[in-house]
Amino acid sequence: MPSSSIAAKVAFYGLVLCWWWFGLTFWLRRRPHDRVRAEKRDLSSYLGMALQSVGYCAVWFFPFRSHREFPIVTQPPSHAWTLAIVALGIAIFSAALVNVAARQLGKQWSLAARIVEDHDLIQDGPYRYVRNPIYTGMLGMLIATGLVVAPWPPLALACAIFLIGTYIRVHIEERLLRETFGEKFAAYKQKVPAVIPGLW
Repeated sequence: MPSSSIAAKVAFYGLVLCWWWFGLTFWLRRRPHDRVRAEKRDLSSYLGMALQSVGYCAVWFFPFRSHREFPIVTQPPSHAWTLAIVALGIAIFSAALVNVAARQLGKQWSLAARIVEDHDLIQDGPYRYVRNPIYTGMLGMLIATGLVVAPWPPLALACAIFLIGTYIRVHIEERLLRETFGEKFAAYKQKVPAVIPGLW
């Protein structure tokens, strides 16, 4: 088997394992806090979630094709392995970031934008570097997936759609935080980027 094909298989199956880790983080964090009472909730954040999901779908349709069609397969062996290692590195870091950030939120984690009883403004752990590290990790998973299974045009489109959805979710969630924490949140927002350090 050509070296580039082996690199593609290693990257793909490693990526699948990272997605399992990523998915289990959300599934395991959901159950213990279902009964936490929300003081404020904005279900319109589901629109942003829907757009993020469309972004994922834009790249995930490609894994159902032959491994021969993966972008990594078309690269020379040295480039193929470099791309595989970079993609897996991004995926591992992103899945770990999401896991740590979800644990840091504890009972406050939720799919819908909400404020719960005794809500805290988390500024420790990964929240020292970005205000929304879960979205940073989600974006990383999207990019890693695209590098392994999708050509550049679908990946670029997927990132654009995902970022629009993320912007909507961040705007809604941070409006609730601003209403709840006032100047404390404003100071935090001023010194810590939203999702991508140095860019946003």
